[in-house]
Amino acid sequence: MRRVDRNGDSEMDSNPSLTADGTTDTPKASGFRGRVQGALESTWFTIALTTVIGLNAVTLGLETWPAATDRFGAFIYAFDRVALWIYTIELSVKFWVYRSRFFKSGWNIFDLIIVVIAWIPASGPLSVLRAMRILRVLRLISIVPQMRTVIGALFSALPGMGSIVAVLLLVFYIAAVMATKLFGEAFPQWFGSVGESMYSLFQIMTLESWSMGIVRPVMEVHPNAWIFFVPFVVVTSFAVLNLFIALIVNSMQTIHAKDRETVADFEEIAHSEREVLHDDIRALRDEVAILRKALESENSRRG
Repeated sequence: MRRVDRNGDSEMDSNPSLTADGTTDTPKASGFRGRVQGALESTWFTIALTTVIGLNAVTLGLETWPAATDRFGAFIYAFDRVALWIYTIELSVKFWVYRSRFFKSGWNIFDLIIVVIAWIPASGPLSVLRAMRILRVLRLISIVPQMRTVIGALFSALPGMGSIVAVLLLVFYIAAVMATKLFGEAFPQWFGSVGESMYSLFQIMTLESWSMGIVRPVMEVHPNAWIFFVPFVVVTSFAVLNLFIALIVNSMQTIHAKDRETVADFEEIAHSEREVLHDDIRALRDEVAILRKALESENSRRG
């Protein structure tokens, strides 16, 4: 964004905004490249590309349905190839428009990796990559701003998650050692070693058949085993895991707050620019009025 001072000179804003594709809002290129950049950053282009990705996701799913491939197989595979060419052309045009700035956006690199994987021949030892074509649908994350916000919140929450994971591992290790000593002799299939105990405790934490599958059989031999398992479930499933949720929610709120601050900053800049323009217009009006009076007085003297 450019700022205009009172002398009519313009300068670049030191805090550029982000465009829809994640690149910085630097001045558009002139000529044909500038028009192409405007098209890439337009709303209609985003909607069109989102539609192509959505339809491609449907066709990739239909490829797993034999009835659909028997009737519409040629169309499905043809559209899949057309969609891949559209992605390739789009990224090529972006690289041509943004040039070195293309690699400054993590979302552009993310899209590039997905498209390159899609072009790898899915035959022979690389046949497993055929299943990875569905990764193209992940391009929706880089296209839809709301999805980018969620992913941004997850990444910004990673540093805080490290501390929570460390606490959770500590609780798991202590509980695994205790469970191995308490129940390992009677139930070696679940608590025979620290590793087996940690796996069983992980199942208990997820609440997957924890009561009927593990805890109640243990309580038939150790009636007071609930004293160990119930606090473990409360601490891990309800306390620690809720900290993860709270951390992610807090990160999303922080991102939204920063977005609101950015919008407020741009509104303030726009308001100041409008005030400068209004002052310039008033100054021009005053100068025109002075010139008009001077001309009128000159004409009156000649007359």
